[in-house]
Amino acid sequence: MRACKPAAGEALSRRVARKAEHVSPRKVAAGGRESFPRRLRLTRASEFQQVFKNNTRHADRCLTILVGNKKGDRPRLGFAIARKQIPRAVQRNRLKRLFRESFRRVQNRLPARDLVIMVRREILLIGPKQLRAALDQHWNSIIEQCEKS
Repeated sequence: MRACKPAAGEALSRRVARKAEHVSPRKVAAGGRESFPRRLRLTRASEFQQVFKNNTRHADRCLTILVGNKKGDRPRLGFAIARKQIPRAVQRNRLKRLFRESFRRVQNRLPARDLVIMVRREILLIGPKQLRAALDQHWNSIIEQCEKS
């Protein structure tokens, strides 16, 4: 019986050591600038309604970005991706990941306003590279427009 206990203890210590070596992507993201914390998101229906009521539109054939008139202390992002436009959840989630990634790259340059991204069905016809280019174009036009005003 005594011979089994040290072996079990060794197995447990090996598992703990392996877990300590593994660093989750979330922990890495939280430490760097790649995170998307709650303070950068629109979370309440009232926040979305505020943007829908008072906004400036930046649109093309695939997507529309609404820029709210209310100024905050940092830019915040929200999504209004209708199931009617993008029927599969996998596709909606993929788009959201791509939008978040693009937003994270430019958030320091963006004005401190609330932004809502809406999409049309045609977005499924273009590739990720074209979508990133379109987003970059929208971000630049938003930055330029807010610098003027």
